[in-house]
Amino acid sequence: MDLRYTPKQAAFRAEVRAWMQAHVPKQRLKSYDTREGFEEHRQWERVLNSGRFGMVTWPEAMGGRGADLIEWLIFEEEYYRAGAPGRVNQNGIFLLGPTLMEYGTAAQKARFLPRMAAGDEIWAQGWSEPGAGSDMAAIRTKAIRDGDHYVINGQKTWSTRAAFADWCFGLFRTDPESTRHHGMSFILLPLDTPGITRRPIPQLDGEPGFAELFFDDVRVPVENRLGDEGQGWSIAMATAGFERGLMLRSPARFQETAKRLVQLYRRHEARVAPGVRDQVLKAWMDAEAYALNTYMTASRLIAGGKIGQEASLNKIFWSELDRSMHETALSILGARGELLASGVDEAGEITRWLKGFLFSLAGPIYAGANEIQRNIIAERLLNLPR
Repeated sequence: MDLRYTPKQAAFRAEVRAWMQAHVPKQRLKSYDTREGFEEHRQWERVLNSGRFGMVTWPEAMGGRGADLIEWLIFEEEYYRAGAPGRVNQNGIFLLGPTLMEYGTAAQKARFLPRMAAGDEIWAQGWSEPGAGSDMAAIRTKAIRDGDHYVINGQKTWSTRAAFADWCFGLFRTDPESTRHHGMSFILLPLDTPGITRRPIPQLDGEPGFAELFFDDVRVPVENRLGDEGQGWSIAMATAGFERGLMLRSPARFQETAKRLVQLYRRHEARVAPGVRDQVLKAWMDAEAYALNTYMTASRLIAGGKIGQEASLNKIFWSELDRSMHETALSILGARGELLASGVDEAGEITRWLKGFLFSLAGPIYAGANEIQRNIIAERLLNLPR
């Protein structure tokens, strides 16, 4: 494996680094799980788009730069290096965007991708239901054809970003007599459509990162269906592959966390238990290993390969890495993490680690619970009995 960058890649890195230094906000934005912070992050997406950095892998006509996956990884490294804000539209640009590229019509791509890259339309997920979490095949919300429209009735829950998002994509049962993986379609719908009720769901920190969505005779044009009727399951599995395998969690995210963890350890080395050093070293090595594995996957995809069931391996690895790094950080901070309650903080660092820890607890659950991913690995990669 040749780990050297080409002159073109090095020039792209230099361009991204210079642009980030000039444009990344000096003050941290408010959380995008608040109304004010959501709009601040939307504005940041527009700033990114002004430099054609909204989604660099997309064609130029769709708001991108036509970059390959290696260049995308370089962009991500410079993005996290600069401490740039989180991507409020990650459901759109990292999940729905690649799915539209593969399954969308020319009209759908022209309609949705440029506005997605510009931050004009922020997207929510519409997967889970009260009786269908990691088992998406149990989805029951119906979308019944009525002329040129679908009429949707049912409920979605744990819909990420749905508290404030503009649009939602999800799976709906278009054949009411079907069961399990059959008879579902992938539909895109604006969340201001009459008949949709949003009910925000607070996270551990009290902010509404999710929402329940209730559909009462919601009419959505048939042209908003992605792919053929009944093809929803296979399209959703492609989206899940992007979510688990490559796009949603770039390695730079974890490499930067590992660097922060090393710095935290060095500041407090004199008072921490000896075994913590090994945990910090393992975190750094695991983050580097994940990066190298992702470069290998990107190279394979550029050569015409596909993301297969190994996406489940990636998902388990990065979610458990994230949790373990934050657990190690809190063990270094010790009881001082509790000083937040009395308003004492070290330049926001303790708050950042604590919030990161709370979010990391969700990692083994979202994007497909890790228990389900282990079943997939056992049955489809290792050919073990059910």
